[in-house]
Amino acid sequence: MFDKLVDIEKRYNKLQADLANPEIISDVKMIGKISKDISDLEPIIVKYNQYKVNKSELDEAKELLKIETDEESINMFNQIIESANNNIDIIAIELKKLLIPKDPNDGKNAILEIRGAAGGDEANIFAYDLYRMYSKYAELNHWKLEILESQETVNGGFSTVSILVKGSDVFSKLKFESGTHRVQRVPVTESQGRVHTSTATVVVMPEINDVEIDIKDMDIRVDTFRSSGAGGQSVNTTDSAVRITHLETNIVVSCQTERSQISNREQAMKVLRAKIYDYFIQKQMSETDKERKNKLGQGQRSEKIRTYNYPQNRVTDHRIGLTLNKLDIIMNGKLNEVVDNLMVEDEMERLKVIDEDN
Repeated sequence: MFDKLVDIEKRYNKLQADLANPEIISDVKMIGKISKDISDLEPIIVKYNQYKVNKSELDEAKELLKIETDEESINMFNQIIESANNNIDIIAIELKKLLIPKDPNDGKNAILEIRGAAGGDEANIFAYDLYRMYSKYAELNHWKLEILESQETVNGGFSTVSILVKGSDVFSKLKFESGTHRVQRVPVTESQGRVHTSTATVVVMPEINDVEIDIKDMDIRVDTFRSSGAGGQSVNTTDSAVRITHLETNIVVSCQTERSQISNREQAMKVLRAKIYDYFIQKQMSETDKERKNKLGQGQRSEKIRTYNYPQNRVTDHRIGLTLNKLDIIMNGKLNEVVDNLMVEDEMERLKVIDEDN
């Protein structure tokens, strides 16, 4: 860990020197990048300097203790050593956390795609319930929510719905929601009162801007069609709905929520950029891709990350073994306890990697 800290300190000092370089000062874009890099490294450098101060005090006190004969001074040096050791232990833990590689997407907005999976009508109704849960969670976090695309069903559910969630650190809190969500309850369509099991899938992607993913007109095929509502009812007499196909990856997105073709195309492009980015990231990281497939799967009942049991008012996240008898509260958007535990588990896993490297 300390070899890594020495390298970081060297890089930080070089960046500081670069800010005084006349050639670099004239490049506004470069200045912005260097300033951001310095800002990112600063908390680590501040903490590392605290470590070095305490380590220096510790070493000095140990050396003086070897030659000291006065009892009062010996006690003083022992207190300094104890205090410095305690501080070093605390700072070392804090440094480990600061050295955890940051996900560059954590501060971004997120696009959620929710689909009804196994279970027919009940799966679509559950997809709507998840949409409502995330909407309430967004509201509690003072985030803004925008529907990009939705396909409603006649029973009041969603076969699919894509939403853009805007706000502070949205992706960092929602990224662990990707996977298959299972519900156990008596469906409103069930006359016998039997508990059924259904699933819906959730995919969470960071919002990607057009600088990060440059899509040229030659890379896509755009089709237009007439918007329709649940059950095939026509809600628009013009071809305002848009379907875009990315030719290289064969990713297809569509949007018909807006009244104009231009607006629908803009919304569809937001989703397309996110999906293309996600596609290539997963392709580069084969193990992550494999893990993601195992979690998301095809929405089968056995491939689940979380179960929502209505008869027992229970929610269980199977990845971290967390069970809460607070289903009613969680479905009203109070997801913090679940999300916080997932973030802590992720941090612990990343800390393990750092410990193994050391």
